[in-house]
Amino acid sequence: MMTSTQALEAMLGHHAALEEGVSRRVATIQAGGDGASQAELLAYMASEVLPHAVAEEQTIYQVASEQEKLGETIAGMVGEHRQLSALLDRLATADEISAVTEAKAIEVLFREHVAKENERILPVLAADPDVQLGVLLERMHHSLESSSRPGEEDPTSSGDAEGGLLRLLLDAATVLATVGEGDRACRLTAEAWTLVRGGRPELGVKVTAALHKLVRSVTAEPVKLTSRRERPEAGQNATLDVRRLAPAQRHETIFATYAALEPGAGFILVNDHDPKPLRYQFEAEHSGEFSWDVIEAGPAVWRIRVGRSVATAG
Repeated sequence: MMTSTQALEAMLGHHAALEEGVSRRVATIQAGGDGASQAELLAYMASEVLPHAVAEEQTIYQVASEQEKLGETIAGMVGEHRQLSALLDRLATADEISAVTEAKAIEVLFREHVAKENERILPVLAADPDVQLGVLLERMHHSLESSSRPGEEDPTSSGDAEGGLLRLLLDAATVLATVGEGDRACRLTAEAWTLVRGGRPELGVKVTAALHKLVRSVTAEPVKLTSRRERPEAGQNATLDVRRLAPAQRHETIFATYAALEPGAGFILVNDHDPKPLRYQFEAEHSGEFSWDVIEAGPAVWRIRVGRSVATAG
């Protein structure tokens, strides 16, 4: 069993490694990296940083929140975990120019977050004779190992099973894309996104990143949607320009606008990049209930008429 001093040193070392991993990948994006650099940072955050954050909340933070001095600090740290997830969602939908800003925001927030843990939380726990930091570290390792090898510890655990099944599904989607079935791969990935984005935001980020990567493998041919096609005059539709919104707010705003439509109504979506991933997500959540008509297709501006089918109820 590790002593508290040994556990503290191990935690500080792991934090330094995570911080270096984030900074190195952000530097690649700042140096002019392409979409692959964004995907690399997203994958690292989804596979290393966010699972670490979840494990901390289940172990370190639970014990620290009982300390009179740390209650408010822990609440703020949990909030920063949610901010990291939101920033990752923004990065996943960012173009190459705004990706530099989003990546830097992730780096700054994570650096400040780690500094708070290192300076305000861990020393207090290590100095408390009633807290066994070594035991907490072992519990963290157990939590991380269980999530990385789903079903090994508890085959009935839905959280572990979701992570493992998602990895298998994304592997399968990648294989589909490599054999010329990019459209099927994107549809499959979008379906997975609808299932995990609510309960497992860290998995939702991973799926969104995978979907944007897969979309690049799809040909320029339009996707044959199952929704009904209706083309009212443009003047009958309100315009929703999301170009000035943060990327994370765009999808939320678009889906909320669609949800408020009356059957037969629509709106003109204005975006600064091809919203093809969004189209797959609409197909996954609202198959047969919407129309998607391209009015203008770049290269600087995309205008899409998104409509709610007349047959749609409620």
